[in-house]
Amino acid sequence: MKSLLIKKEEFFLIALGALFVSVSISWFLSPANLVVGGISGLGIIVEELSSQYLGFTIPISLTTIVCNLPLFLLSSRRIGFDFLKKSLLSVVLVSFFIEVTSSFPSIFTLEEDLLVTALIAGVGLGAGIGLVLKAGATTGGTDMIASLIHQVLPQQPMSRLVMFVDGIIIVIGFFIFGPNKAAYAMVSIYVTGRVISSMLDGVHYGKAAFIISNKSEEIAQAIMDKIPRGSTGLKSRGMYSKMEGEMLFTVVAPTEVTKLRELIYSIDPKAFVTIADVREVLGQGFTEVNTPSV
Repeated sequence: MKSLLIKKEEFFLIALGALFVSVSISWFLSPANLVVGGISGLGIIVEELSSQYLGFTIPISLTTIVCNLPLFLLSSRRIGFDFLKKSLLSVVLVSFFIEVTSSFPSIFTLEEDLLVTALIAGVGLGAGIGLVLKAGATTGGTDMIASLIHQVLPQQPMSRLVMFVDGIIIVIGFFIFGPNKAAYAMVSIYVTGRVISSMLDGVHYGKAAFIISNKSEEIAQAIMDKIPRGSTGLKSRGMYSKMEGEMLFTVVAPTEVTKLRELIYSIDPKAFVTIADVREVLGQGFTEVNTPSV
């Protein structure tokens, strides 16, 4: 018998995330008519069109739950029971909180300042979705639609299908609310993505440098003395020249890249350097990891 219970910590994250998402939609995105894709964007469109052509308003909360529940039922076999129950809770809470927060006027009067509205909505939406994802759930939406399309068109990557479905909703919003609103909606989408990424991947970014030089010992010592960062020597072999040597590997903060580059080329102008982004750096000099004692 599968349990319907959800851990307290996960319930708290889902509830808090759903509240953030709902406030962002009810108090910022919906009043400003910023369509950011997803079921929430579709809800804003349906709300506008129903009020114009049907004589009554279909609330975003109703669109959210009516669209999401069938998607979850159709995807239930694929996504697993634990993920399903937590995601259903998320969708129900988002719909409930949207209905509740929509009943109260926004304490912010930012409709005339669309940039601030887009930024605040992006942060709130990103934080809310990030919390829900941390709990191992989802707020539903276009990723579910994309996964169903993917079953029919498995040759198409999921990322492209999600962009396609979201793109359709954003384009509809463009024609209904105009290019100005669409531009600010894109700002909000970008901020949302950055906040989600920061919450899931951490904000402790770094830069990894791979350095091939005949003066690796001198460069390693200079990095240690002047930045200061440690480095690791790796045995390397050029497949074209067939020459063996030593490649240095080091990780620095983004603000130290310029100094590192200048340092390397002041010692060896012929050095070959590759610098790559690092999503998270754990360990001495960066983010310390506290492991519980056993």
